[in-house]
Amino acid sequence: MSESSQAVIERLSRLLRIEYEEEKASFLKVADGAGIARLVERGRAWFPVKLVGDFYNSLDIRLVEIRRADADASDPDAPNEFEYGKPVVFFTLVGDPGAAPRLLFTGTVNFVDGPRMLVAIPDGALLSQLEAPGARAGVMLSFDETSFRAQFDALAALSRRDSRMAALNDFISAPKAVSLPLAVPRLGFCYLNQSQEAAVNKVLAARDVAVVHGPPGTGKTTTLVEAIYETLRRESQVLVCAQSNMAVDWICSRLLERGVRVLRMGNPSRVTDEMLSHTFERRFESHPDYPTLWSIRKAIRELRSSRRSENRHQKLDSLRSRAQELEIRIWHDVFASAGVVACTLVGSASHMLDGMTFNTVFIDEAAQASEPASWIPMRRARRMILAGDHCQLPPTVKSFEAAKGGLGRSLMERIADNHPECLSLLSIQYRMHSDIMRFSSDWFYGSRLSAAPEVACRGIMDFDKPVEWVDTALIPSEPDDSPDPDLAFREALAGRTFGRVNKAEARLTLEILHSFFERIGKARVLDERIDVGLISPYRAQVRYLRMLIRRESWSKPYRHLISINTVDGFQGQERDIIMVSLVRSNDKAQIGFLRDLRRMNVAMTRARMKLIIVGNVPTLVAAHPFYRRLHEYVESLD
Repeated sequence: MSESSQAVIERLSRLLRIEYEEEKASFLKVADGAGIARLVERGRAWFPVKLVGDFYNSLDIRLVEIRRADADASDPDAPNEFEYGKPVVFFTLVGDPGAAPRLLFTGTVNFVDGPRMLVAIPDGALLSQLEAPGARAGVMLSFDETSFRAQFDALAALSRRDSRMAALNDFISAPKAVSLPLAVPRLGFCYLNQSQEAAVNKVLAARDVAVVHGPPGTGKTTTLVEAIYETLRRESQVLVCAQSNMAVDWICSRLLERGVRVLRMGNPSRVTDEMLSHTFERRFESHPDYPTLWSIRKAIRELRSSRRSENRHQKLDSLRSRAQELEIRIWHDVFASAGVVACTLVGSASHMLDGMTFNTVFIDEAAQASEPASWIPMRRARRMILAGDHCQLPPTVKSFEAAKGGLGRSLMERIADNHPECLSLLSIQYRMHSDIMRFSSDWFYGSRLSAAPEVACRGIMDFDKPVEWVDTALIPSEPDDSPDPDLAFREALAGRTFGRVNKAEARLTLEILHSFFERIGKARVLDERIDVGLISPYRAQVRYLRMLIRRESWSKPYRHLISINTVDGFQGQERDIIMVSLVRSNDKAQIGFLRDLRRMNVAMTRARMKLIIVGNVPTLVAAHPFYRRLHEYVESLD
C-alpha cells in the first residue's frame, strides 16, 4: 500500500532526524578522543599538516592553504574523503595520536589536490594556534550541519500545501495519478538509438516528472546531455544537479563538449583548465568590473585594521555600498551568460542562487541521493528530470534504524515503483561482452538489455572465457589453525578499522592477474594499454591489495594500468579487465553487506572484456540465492 504524501514527509523527517542525531553523536565521540590515527587511516583526517599561508579569494573569502606532512602524503591511492563544500575542524594534538585532540576553529573545504588543501575559514580564526609550541596540527571532517539543514528546510517546504513541490509530491505519492504530457512534436536523432531517442522525447514532453533509467554502459549521460540541450532550445536556463561534485563535473564536461554554456557553482573535483574557467569564481574575477571591486575590498580591509582614520565609519559605509553595487552587477552578468547552472544538490541551497527560479531541474545520479536531498533543488524549479539507475549504488545512510525505515530509498526509486510510466529504460549497452552483461540483465533488468554488435563478442584473447569464478575453497592452503593464519583462505578482522580482509585471497588475486598478463604478453598489454580494475567491497582488502602490488616486482611496468578501489570508488568507471575479491569465507555463511546486491551489480558491470570473481563459493552460495544463480551462470559458460 502506498503512503499518502503527508505520511511520506512525516516519515522522512523522522528518519532524517535519526540520521542527524546519530551522525552528530558519532562526531562528538571522535572529538572526545576516539583516536586521530583511525580517522587518518579512513581518509577522514589529515595529521600532521603544515601551514603554508592564507589569502582572500575573488569572492572575498579568507582561505588557508595546508599540506599533508605524513607518510601517506605522496600516496595517490591513500583514502581521502575531503572534497569541496565539506565542513572541517582544525585541531592540535600533544603527545600520543590516540589522545583527545584540542579543537580550534571550523572551516569549509574549498579545493583539494593530492596533499594540498585550501580551506575557507572565518576572518577571526587565529592561525597562530596551529603552530603552538609542542603541538602538531591537523584537520578532520566535521559534522555536516549545512547538509542536514538544507534537507530539513526542503522537507519543511514540501509540507506547504500551496507549493509546487507539494503538488509534485502528491502526484508521486498517488500511483493512479496521471500527468498529461505537454503537446510537443516528436523529434528524431540520427546519433541516438531508439531507446535513447524515446527517453529524450519523454523528457521534453514531461509536464511534472520524467526518469531516464540508465543501466551500466547504456549511454545515460549522452542521453541526458541531449535532453538538456533540447530543453535549452525551449527554456532560457536550466538547473543541473547531482549528489557529488565528481558527478557534477562529469555532466558539465559533457555539456561543454556539446557547446552548452555552463556555470559551475563551487569548485570542481576534476581540476582541468577547461572546467576551472567555467566556475563561478573564475567568471566573477574575469568580469571587467572586478579590478575595481578588488581595490574597494582592499581599502575596506585596510580601514578595518586602522583605528585612527578620520571619518572611518562613514568611509566604510560608503565603500561597502559601492562594493555591494558592483557585486550585484557582476553576479547578474555572470548568471545571465549561462544556459546551465550546475551544482550539487546541497549546493542548490546556496544563498548565491537566492531569487533564481528555473522551469526544469535535471538531477543526475539521482539513485545515489536520499529523497530529502533530491527535494532541495525543487525549491527553485517547476518540474524534475531524474537520471540514474536504482539497481546500482543506493544513497549512503549511516544509521541502521534510518536505513531500515527507508531513508536509503531514493526519490527515483519511489517514482519507479509508483509511476513506471514516467521511466524510460535505455536498453542497449555499449560497454560489455554479452556474457558479462547477461546475468545482470536477467537478475536486475528483466532481461531487457542487449549488447551493441560492436561489443557483444569483443574479447581480449580468442577462445577465452569472458567470465570466471575462482573458488578459493578448491585451492589447497594452510589449515585454519595454521601457525600462520594469513596462509589460509579465511576472512579476518583488520587492525583498528575492524574491516574484513582475506590476505590469502588478495595474494591469489594478484597471482591470477600476473598469470593472465603473461598469457596476453607484456608487449601487447602495454601497447594496447589493457587496463585493469581490482575491486573489493571491503576497504581493508583494498588497502592490503594496494600494499601487495607495490611490493610485487612483476607489476612495476603495469602499475599505471591497474586501479584498486572499493565498489563505490569504481562507480561510473569501466576497465578492460575487472577482478572482484569478495573476501568473505566462513562456516556460518555470513556475508555482511555483500547482501546488498546492487553493489555486486556495480562491480560486475565495470568490465568490458573480462570479469574474474575470486571468492569462497560455499560461503556465498549458502548465504544468498543471488550468488548461487551467479555461480551456476558462470559454470554454464564453459
